Amino acid sequence: MRILSQFRESPSPGFPLETGASAALPTILAMLQEWTSMFAPAAQDRMILLLNHVISREALAMARLQPFAGQSVLLHLQNWPTLLPQAPDLALGVTPAGLFERLEQAPEGALRIDIDASNPALLALASFTGQKPQVSVQGDAAFAGAMNWLIENLRWDIEDDLAALL
Repeated sequence: MRILSQFRESPSPGFPLETGASAALPTILAMLQEWTSMFAPAAQDRMILLLNHVISREALAMARLQPFAGQSVLLHLQNWPTLLPQAPDLALGVTPAGLFERLEQAPEGALRIDIDASNPALLALASFTGQKPQVSVQGDAAFAGAMNWLIENLRWDIEDDLAALL
């Protein structure tokens, strides 16, 4: 009993120790937010690897991005459901090779792309079926045109990648 009373006096940081059904939801949300902040950079790095793989298979896509080397783009999931942990923004920089790299923060003046994520499951399904997401773009018109071309024309050829394995 003494150990339990000491635990109640010094809860772990970031996770408030409360009792009752009403306290469970804020505690779970805080825990999910903590996990999201830990795993988001690794998940974003894997997504960028996949994106660069798809872009590198299309020489025209790389050629369209090369003039924008050094510029950056910020991807923001707009209208994200409040019951889910907030999805972090993804800041990307264009490399001289015409690929992307993850940035810790988007610099001032970065192209901003807002993706409607009011239904994340539908958004994921649409991306696998090749449907274009609903987006709004703010920033440099030429860079926005190149990004729009990528969104319109670039698709992952899963069959080709699987055939290379066999």
